[in-house]
Amino acid sequence: MNYSTITPITKHIPANRQGAKRHYGLHPYFTRRPFNVVRDYILHYSDKGDTVIDPFGGSGVTAIEAFLENRIGVQNDINPLANFIASGIVELTKISFNDIFDNLKIIENECKEILINIFQSSGSEIDIYSFNVDLPDNITLPSNSDVERYFDLFTPQQLVSLAILKNQINKIDNPSIRQVFLLAWSSTIARINKTFISTKGRVETRGGSSIFSIYRYKVAKDVVELNPWECFYNRFSNIIRAKKEMMNSIELKQKKGEWQGQFKIYKLDVNELRDLYYESADYIFTDPPYGGHISYIDLSILWNSWLGLMPNDELRQKEIIVGGELKFTEQHYINRLKDSIKACFDMLKNGRWLSIVFQHWNVEYFETILTAAQDSNAELKAAVSQIGDPIWSMHKKKGKESVLAGEFILTFYKTTRIKGVKEEREIDVRGIIAKILQDYKEPTIYGEYLFNQLIIEAWKYGIIKELKIKKEDLIDLLSEYGWTYDNRNHCWCKSNKRQDYLF
Repeated sequence: MNYSTITPITKHIPANRQGAKRHYGLHPYFTRRPFNVVRDYILHYSDKGDTVIDPFGGSGVTAIEAFLENRIGVQNDINPLANFIASGIVELTKISFNDIFDNLKIIENECKEILINIFQSSGSEIDIYSFNVDLPDNITLPSNSDVERYFDLFTPQQLVSLAILKNQINKIDNPSIRQVFLLAWSSTIARINKTFISTKGRVETRGGSSIFSIYRYKVAKDVVELNPWECFYNRFSNIIRAKKEMMNSIELKQKKGEWQGQFKIYKLDVNELRDLYYESADYIFTDPPYGGHISYIDLSILWNSWLGLMPNDELRQKEIIVGGELKFTEQHYINRLKDSIKACFDMLKNGRWLSIVFQHWNVEYFETILTAAQDSNAELKAAVSQIGDPIWSMHKKKGKESVLAGEFILTFYKTTRIKGVKEEREIDVRGIIAKILQDYKEPTIYGEYLFNQLIIEAWKYGIIKELKIKKEDLIDLLSEYGWTYDNRNHCWCKSNKRQDYLF
């Protein structure tokens, strides 16, 4: 494969978030990327047998898709929950259906009736310590939680039911089978706790944890107690669908004599991973933390605590976020972001490609990424706004116009020769936006797309340092130039108020 002649992807790829059971509905996680977009980028920028790395792997979409496409998929994340999910999905390819169903039968015989009886006792007082099961430590939760201690996130019935299930799963001798059942059990936790918020106007089981929408431990006003056995069995059913899907993909390649996929997993700081994979990566597709709102490790306590995966203080200090329980500053985040992007390019071979997914209103974050790339002899070749598929959170629902919900994929080519950006001191934000809007021919535009184009234009002309724009200013300019916000379709539409852009 001649990597230097690859024509970059320059158009957005419609997201198919529900198209892969190995990711969708298997286990919840934060900001999971659409598998088909990730897969298409991997196929475009790498070849069979190549090493594809995601230094901020999350639940493993990049590494798993690389693995299934005959690459060496390298998963890395300092959050134990992320690696637990990713490794559990891959373990599905190592065990037989017979072994899975045999163990399910044992768990059902030992637990189903007990769990149903406990569920039917909801509302009555039970002594959690009267059951002969291991319980997690009743640790203190982050300070912004609605409740103080870990046990306060569950009703007694929920806590005991989950403990009974886990106790039985832990009796499975085969570690691969045990991990797969723990994956189904861990996914069950997301619904069997007080942070589960049922969606209004729909069946009681439809909804999700506030952890993934409000990004803190908010206890539901009206706690919904779901049947724990039914929830577990539904999660198990998703596991089976995921296994069938993955095995079909692998067996098809095996029949052609082409199967060579590998999966490797690490829990290292990105700088430590750089030392391990220095100039070894053929392609990197990654999604670094976006700064505020999502304190991944804090928000994963619900799972990590009970799984015995709580990170130590040294690991927590390495998290690249703003805020969190450790109160990381904005400057801490910017410094770590810069170092981590440089580390990513250090891992990349010369003449190879790297794609970064990022979206934020803070222009300084983009400047940090783009400057780190330039310092690493990497040239920005494509900037694609993945629009029309907003990732909904409570923040987005409350501020549809002002919250950036799309994805921005920046793709770089690492070379020994790099062109510098033009240097101009003056910046005319109004003029740049007006030019973008004038050249834009479609009747609708996404705020994310406009903001992203503004970032790239400012970078091209060396004026990104001077680029200062608030989300409210962008909204005002769009309105002034004759665009109105469509609340149903979450985009801006042309109106006849004004068609000249006042150059």
